[in-house]
Amino acid sequence: MAIDCYGWLPKTQHIPKDGKREMSMEEFKQWLKRFDADGDGRISKEELRQALRSVGVRFKRWKARRALRSADADADANGFIDDDEIQNLVTFAEKHLGVKITPY
Repeated sequence: MAIDCYGWLPKTQHIPKDGKREMSMEEFKQWLKRFDADGDGRISKEELRQALRSVGVRFKRWKARRALRSADADADANGFIDDDEIQNLVTFAEKHLGVKITPY
C-alpha cells in the first residue's frame, strides 16, 4: 500500500469534496501498525501521539489522550488500544480527525 506524503491517505485514493480522507478499515489498521513501536499489537498513548504527529494533526498530545480515553472503553481500561477497541478509535477518528474509514 502506497501512502501519501503525510503517511495517511493511500496514494491511489483521493480526498472527496467533503474534505475527509478516505481509507479502508484494513488500511487504517496497517497505518496504525506502523506506529506499534514495541510490536505488542496494541497502541499506547505515545504511539498514538506519534501516529497523529505523522499526519500533521494539531494538539497531538491532547487529541491522543482524548482518543485513547475514548477508544480504551473496555472493562480493563489499561491505557492501550487493542484489536477489540479499534472500532472505538475509528469512531473518534471520523468525528475528530477528518477521516472516513470504510469497511472495505
